[in-house]
Amino acid sequence: MGVVAKIAPSMLSSDFANLASEAHRMIQDGADWLHMDIMALCPQSNTRCSGDSEFEKAYRVSCWIVYSAYLDCHLMVTNPLDYVEPLAKAGASGFTFHVEVSKDNWQELVHRIKSKGMTPGVALKPGTPIEEVFPLVEGETHVDMVLVMTVEPGFGGQKFMPETMDKVCTLRKKYPSLNIEVDGGLGPSTIDIAASAGANCIVAGSSVFGDPDPAKVISLLRTSVEESQKK
Repeated sequence: MGVVAKIAPSMLSSDFANLASEAHRMIQDGADWLHMDIMALCPQSNTRCSGDSEFEKAYRVSCWIVYSAYLDCHLMVTNPLDYVEPLAKAGASGFTFHVEVSKDNWQELVHRIKSKGMTPGVALKPGTPIEEVFPLVEGETHVDMVLVMTVEPGFGGQKFMPETMDKVCTLRKKYPSLNIEVDGGLGPSTIDIAASAGANCIVAGSSVFGDPDPAKVISLLRTSVEESQKK
């Protein structure tokens, strides 16, 4: 069974003061998912962070206003197990954790995510070998998506790292029906290389929210994925 193109504007690039209206606007402009980055509070860091309660409120607002939206949640935290219950209550649809912090308990984590009705995914940083996610895709209790970070996680607006596409190619060849997501620096100038490598779920922040016509950008991203799948 083939995979379907999914375009997920990153709400990290939205206007946080008007999150509900921004979410509604993205859905109206053709987005399939809303990508939500969740980071632990880090006051000594220069990255953009937020505490649990703030994001839980944000999810609830999005769910109320855009009740049909798929909330694609990417957790950049060291203790993802602690977030399963709060995010399930907040209305999260997808729960993607990092392999780097879950090597010893990923099976329990995936089981708990599924038990709460969310779709489990695993993410890996640019420097993490792709082989580390294979057991999570092939296990009896497995994830349903792999997120390949194409920038270092933590903040938006970074430059796309084309060398990460080797990981996407490896995944697509090994798992033809797997949802493969890419996140970081994706836009009109980089989508073709990602789509050609085999990515079907595209996270785009600055390129969507920073464009005067987000609907046009979303359509362009989708078309690139769909055209690559025909080849």
